[in-house]
Amino acid sequence: MESLLKEDVKLKPFRFTIERGKIKEFAMAIGDRNPIYYDADIARKEGYRDIPIPPTFPTAIEMWGGLDFETLISLFGLDPLKVLHGGQEYRYMGELCAGDTITAAPQLISAFEKRNLRFITIGIHYKNSEGIKVLYSESTIIERRGTE
Repeated sequence: MESLLKEDVKLKPFRFTIERGKIKEFAMAIGDRNPIYYDADIARKEGYRDIPIPPTFPTAIEMWGGLDFETLISLFGLDPLKVLHGGQEYRYMGELCAGDTITAAPQLISAFEKRNLRFITIGIHYKNSEGIKVLYSESTIIERRGTE
């Protein structure tokens, strides 16, 4: 495949409602025992509106909300056996808690090849139900290219 241009790929916006159970499952999966992820009363005593999301939870939002691995593989024509996770960044501008419904607007930031590696960077702007920006996430996918 030739280098991708931004107009080649259309990433669909999606909505996601953050659930207490999903936060709990995620915290358990990553081994985080902080009680604010399990008990709303404790979270409120710590100053949160409800159970807050763990810092890396947006990756789960992306996977459950529509940008799962299979979708990315299909969308960009990637070989799943040659895909690496190149990086992930989160910039929080507001609090995200259980019960919040957010809208995610993903966009292709860049796609290029260098030394038999293909780099694809996707940025996602998240807004809460009031339309206020609360989070920006950026991830880089790397695909190894070339001969076997």
